[in-house]
Parts: sequence; C-alpha cells; structure tokens
Amino acid sequence: MSEHIDRKGIQLTRALKSRHIFMLSLGGVIGTGLFMGSGVTINQGGPVGAILAYLVAGFLMYLVMVCLGELSVQMPVSGSFQTHATQFIGPATGFMIGWVYWMSWATTVGLEFTAAGMLMTRWFPAVPIWYWSALFVVVLFGINAMATRAFGEAEYWFSGIKVAAILGFIVVGVLVIFGVMPLSSGAPAPMMNNLIGDSLFPNGLSAVFAVMMTVVYAFQGCEIMGVAAGETDQPEKSIPRAVRNVVFRVLIFYVLAIIVLSAIVPWQQAGLMESPFVQVFDMVGIPYAADLMNFVILTAILSVGNSGLYASTRILWAMSKTGMAPKSLSPLSKRGVPLRALSITLCFALVSLLTSFIAADTLFMVLMAVSGMSGTVTWMVIALAQYKFRKAYLRDGGKLSDLKYRAPWFPVLPLMCITLCCSLFVFLALDETQRPSLYWGFGFIALCYGAYFLFHRKREAVLAPSLPSV
Repeated sequence: MSEHIDRKGIQLTRALKSRHIFMLSLGGVIGTGLFMGSGVTINQGGPVGAILAYLVAGFLMYLVMVCLGELSVQMPVSGSFQTHATQFIGPATGFMIGWVYWMSWATTVGLEFTAAGMLMTRWFPAVPIWYWSALFVVVLFGINAMATRAFGEAEYWFSGIKVAAILGFIVVGVLVIFGVMPLSSGAPAPMMNNLIGDSLFPNGLSAVFAVMMTVVYAFQGCEIMGVAAGETDQPEKSIPRAVRNVVFRVLIFYVLAIIVLSAIVPWQQAGLMESPFVQVFDMVGIPYAADLMNFVILTAILSVGNSGLYASTRILWAMSKTGMAPKSLSPLSKRGVPLRALSITLCFALVSLLTSFIAADTLFMVLMAVSGMSGTVTWMVIALAQYKFRKAYLRDGGKLSDLKYRAPWFPVLPLMCITLCCSLFVFLALDETQRPSLYWGFGFIALCYGAYFLFHRKREAVLAPSLPSV
C-alpha cells in the first residue's frame, strides 16, 4: 500500500465496491459511440457488416479485459497499466503510455463539456453553450473532488440510467419489429426485411474494415477498471467479477441494440439524423421520445466525462509518484483525492476545448489524432505487459495455481490481442481520410519516447525499486 501514501500519510482509500467497478467500466464504454455513432456505422458498413464489426471489436475487448484482469489482481495499483508497463516492458514505455493515455482522456473530457452544452440548447435555446459547459465543469470537478466512495456512487447512477435506456430501447424495438407495437406511419411491421433484405455488405467488405476502428473506439474505456483497482475493496474478487460481467453484458447491449436498429431503420437512412435511437422512438410515435433520449445522451456524455476525468487524474498522479510527472502533483487531499492532478487535468481539458474553436485545423486536429489512436496503443501495451509478466512469473518459479486470476490460453491470447490491434493500424493506413491520424499519433508516441530518453533515463535506476513488487 506504500505506493498510495503521500508525504502527510494520507492515502488512496479502497472504497470502491464490485458494483462500482462494474458500472465504472460500463460508464467508460457505453457512451456517444453507441447512442450517436452507431447509425453511421450501420450506414457505412451495412446491417450485417456493422454487427460483424461490433462482434470483432467485442472479442478484442474481451482479450484486453482478461489480460488487464490478471495484471490488476496481481498488482492492484492506481497507476494500472502505466505501472505494469513500466515494470514489465520498461520505464520508457510506461512513460509513453502514461502521457498518451492522460492526454487522450483529458482531450476527450474537454469535448464532453461542449457536447453536453449543445444538448442543453434543446431545452434552453437562449442560453449560450459556454454557460452550460462551465456548469458541467464545476459539477464534474465537484464529483471527482469528493471522496472516492461518493465518486463511485455518482458513476453508478450515471451508468445505471444508460443501461436502463438501452434495455428499454431493445424491448420497444423487438415489439416494433414483430408488429406488437405499430409504427406511427401505419407501415407494416419491418420484421427482418431491413436486416437481410439487401446484400450482406452493400458497400463492400472494405467498408466494414473502414468502420472497424470507429467501432473499436466505442469499446475503449473498459480499461478504466484497471485504473480503479488501486481504490477497489477486495480487488481479487471485484476485478474478476467485473471482467466477466462487463465483457458479456456490454457485448450483448451493443449487438442487440445494433440488430434492433438495423431491423427497424433502413441502412440507407441510418446516421442521417442526430441519433438513431431518437429516430426509432419517433417512428413509433412515443410522446417526448426526443426529450427522453436527449436526457439519456446527456447523461451518457457526463458519465464518459466523469470516468475519463477520474482515469486521467489517477494516471497523472501515479506518474508523479515515480518522477514521470512533476512531484508537485502527488499530494492528496484529506479525502484521499489527488486534487492537484485533478486540477491540472481539468485545465488541459479546458485548453483542448478552446483549441476546438481557435485552432480546429491545427492543434486540435493533432490532439484528436493522438486521442483516437491512444486506446488501441493502450490495449497493445496491456497485452504485451501481461505477456511479459507471465513469462517473468514462470521464469522466476511462480506457480499458475498461485495466481488469484489468470488469463486463459497463454500465450495465444495476448499475442492474438496484439495482432488484432496491429491490424487496426493497417486499416487506418488503407483509409485516406484516417491515414493522417497515424502520422500524428505515432509522431506523438515517438516524441514521448524521445522526451524520456533525453530527460528521464537517468532516473531509471531510481524508478525500478520504487515500483510495487509482485
């Protein structure tokens, strides 16, 4: 526990329960990627292509979660995969992934403030967007500044609203598909005609590969479970349970929702409106459907921002403890919260928010490119860290039976995860519109490695002994 204690003896508290970890992971995964982006995926990849893309991305998420589960149970620290990468891959990679991940989430949080403000204009069109953005900045800062248990409760209810909305949508959608609930236009029940009526891949198989990275983005956020491990009560029980529950339930939510959307809304029309979920409710004629979904999407955005602010703050704090970030960010508040790291993260989020207005074609584009790639790079690092940990563990005489949780199919599983992640970069390279993100993303990664070897390599001998042992 020494890695969680600051100079005044205040420490991170293990106040998060199993239900908090489960909902925290859901909060990072179920967001605008499903509520807003699923229609575009169906439109570009076709109904069957979209379902296939989500299944492949869900399988990749499973590989990542079991790898992270083994590492997090064995070494439950707030630095999570950043600390794991430092110890099992090398300090340079730990430095790189920590800063890339922090910048990615801080940028995303900034965008969530704008998106939330824009949604509020539906109810208050005369109020400027920045008023609402400022309000949500204060709200999320307050939630994250509270004790860890209070943060966990807030995210629990944020995520609960999203899950309830998806389940309600699936039930209504099934009733519409089979004609139990009629369409307001008087059209006959769609049955499965929209789903299988056209060719399986109307825009070609290449279109499915093109949307694959977008679909993978929708699943990224599940790794927040590992970041929260350092503040989890009984991680040896909570983490395995979260891995099982999150992977299969998220996959079911996503795939069933996509099947319902594809069956009701023709793929040619999907993605042409603000949200395909609102489109379905409008087709059914449910009163106040648009307002209801606007509220759900607002909740989803705040949930993602809340989870992202938490994750990026804990990563920055963990790096400050080992000298990879300024030491001045390491003190904790009386409630055991890294307020300085939280404040710096929020300030960067606000800067990224400003760049979306004043430097949208330059700096903001770079931030978004790095943010988009960071999730896949993080997944690769998690799999590689688990692979190297297991190799070192067995080499040092460790017994598999002593591991409280272990990823199956070693070494096939982590190597498969790394291979699939690499294939996503190939898809990016083949798509002219997404290719620039490779240049900026890998450029920033190279910059992080360069910064480490120029300014931090001398600390390598000091960093290794300070890491928690396994």
